[in-house]
Amino acid sequence: MHIVPHSRAAIAAPRMADLATLPVFYMLTNKPVLIAGGSDAAAWKAELLVAAGARVTVHAPGTCAPEMLALADEGRLMLVQASWEEADWSGLVMAVGDCEENEAPAFAAHGRANGVPVNVIDKPAFCSFQFGSIVNRSPLVVGISTTGAAPILGQAVRRRIEMLLPQALAGWAEIARTMRDKVTALLDHGAERRAFWEKLADAAFVEQPSDNTITRWLGMAKQAKSGKVTLVGAGPGDAEYLTIKAVRALQAADVILFDDLVSDQVLELARREAKRILVGKRSGRPSCKQADINAMMVSLAKQGRHVVRLKSGDPMIFGRAGEEIAALEAENIPVQVVPGISAAMALAASLNISLTHRDCAQSVRFVTGHSRYGGLPDTLDWRALSDPSTTHVYYMACQNGAGIAEQLIAHGMPPHTGVAIASDISSPNETVTYTSLKDMAATLGEGTQPKGPVLIMVGDVLTRAKKTATVETSVAQAS
Repeated sequence: MHIVPHSRAAIAAPRMADLATLPVFYMLTNKPVLIAGGSDAAAWKAELLVAAGARVTVHAPGTCAPEMLALADEGRLMLVQASWEEADWSGLVMAVGDCEENEAPAFAAHGRANGVPVNVIDKPAFCSFQFGSIVNRSPLVVGISTTGAAPILGQAVRRRIEMLLPQALAGWAEIARTMRDKVTALLDHGAERRAFWEKLADAAFVEQPSDNTITRWLGMAKQAKSGKVTLVGAGPGDAEYLTIKAVRALQAADVILFDDLVSDQVLELARREAKRILVGKRSGRPSCKQADINAMMVSLAKQGRHVVRLKSGDPMIFGRAGEEIAALEAENIPVQVVPGISAAMALAASLNISLTHRDCAQSVRFVTGHSRYGGLPDTLDWRALSDPSTTHVYYMACQNGAGIAEQLIAHGMPPHTGVAIASDISSPNETVTYTSLKDMAATLGEGTQPKGPVLIMVGDVLTRAKKTATVETSVAQAS
């Protein structure tokens, strides 16, 4: 099997975009922490640190908030009603201060001098670390931070996540911790273990754990799948067009075989540890052969990997999915398809055009714009395609656009029929040009050819859209 080297390293975004801060989950059990101040804000920080198992000492010479006094009365922290001294910094793992503006510099300086990370409440300029918003399903803990830029936004994000995560996840996370060593002993293959944990994670979102959950799941451990392939539609480029199921597949993948047209924003949502292999096929460029891609999927799945074949648009529309499914089924490899938004649908949304507007279109056709040999397919029924009451969308049609226009006019489609020529759909570089069928060849010949694939939409819905735009422009100019 020969794979043609094909890299876009020179233009690809890094696998991890720049981070304002590094989220780190720090074990505080029985670690010494100092808090200076007894205010409500300091009491909340104290409660948080106590919940994480820290040995908290609070120095508060003045009045303390009732919550702080309650924590002290319960013996959950030590309250010293005096200011901190130099000796109090020895051995600390962190310190929190609720300081006045004139006290904050000295508090931060003591932290630096003693190598102790410091948080000064509501004074980010003096902080070496910050507390974010927390979603607590302990031992599952989610932290959210805006690095002090927008605390209210961080709280809004926390509320959204709270709604998404069932309370039962806490129990499932504890069950997973209890079973981990036993599952490792039962399943010696890494891919089998991953498949098992994926099934358990799926169950955690829809089931409540019960008394026999551990026994039942350990009995199922040997039934974990050894290898599978998921064909995933990446959509036209905008990562927000991905389905939730597509994101979950990317997060569970061991290997991702992705098309040249898949955007970096989509790849950013994939599991960090997943191996990524570019297998793009572009006209006129060195490309991976379809047979090689099929063989690679089969080989990786037989090694016990979860392979995601990530395709731009929808896998089932001009995506060679039929050949890939046949190759996998011939080897008895489980295969699943996750649909995606095709470029035609994204273009219609971008243009605010209904492909089946009841006044002028009763059907839609998706048509290939080139054959495997480069020219137009010999099998196209041009008489049927010349019906202007059907919206036609030609994929991969840039090179043969002039021939398409010639055939449609020759078979009776009115030359004034509206046309939209689009490239880089749903990306910041999206371009759309309105024209007519008779002017389509000239329009395609103007200027430089688009770098991205070209979609050509033809039909009376475009004629109507062009007329509507003209009327609206005239009204605007008159007013």
